[in-house]
Amino acid sequence: MSQVIVIEFVSLDGVVEDPDGSGGTPWGGWAFRYGPESVAGDKFALGEVLDSGAMLLGRVTWELFSRIWPSRDDEFSKKLNALPKLVVSRSLERVEEWSNSALLRGDLVEEVAERKKHQDIVVAGSAGVVDLLRAHDLIDEYRLLVFPAVLGQGRRLFERPGRPAGLSLESAERVGQAVRLVYRREPAQGDHR
Repeated sequence: MSQVIVIEFVSLDGVVEDPDGSGGTPWGGWAFRYGPESVAGDKFALGEVLDSGAMLLGRVTWELFSRIWPSRDDEFSKKLNALPKLVVSRSLERVEEWSNSALLRGDLVEEVAERKKHQDIVVAGSAGVVDLLRAHDLIDEYRLLVFPAVLGQGRRLFERPGRPAGLSLESAERVGQAVRLVYRREPAQGDHR
């Protein structure tokens, strides 16, 4: 079975909100203060997942990405633009602005559980989507770029109630001024995923 991988920029105190400053918060832009070596290219080490997987995005993240990525043509951007993108939204009616995007029409949990049987799914940003998937125990791996910023405010990755998850550290690697942490979900007793 394939896996659901969550990728997030995270501050040292767990904030995932407004890492690039596009949200207009007073603390926004915190991840981009450390230079491009921490944020450019495939910093989440997705590799082959970009060739065969799909990306799942909430509306706000998709709208931001759809303004950034289509005009870029470096190798990473080409892979990201070619990747199928599933957009979770109740308000969008069309998503043609970014190639290979489609609205996810059915129940999010059911759609992800079904797609996960045959395709890796990468969830970028989209904290509300992550909350719902975590509540239904559908996340297999977290790839976090943790930056040396303490913000003291903003939406945190594990702020919303959800099903408790045992995680196992798979790797820790310096990426510019950030650290890429990869955590895998530990199977519950009797779970053979």
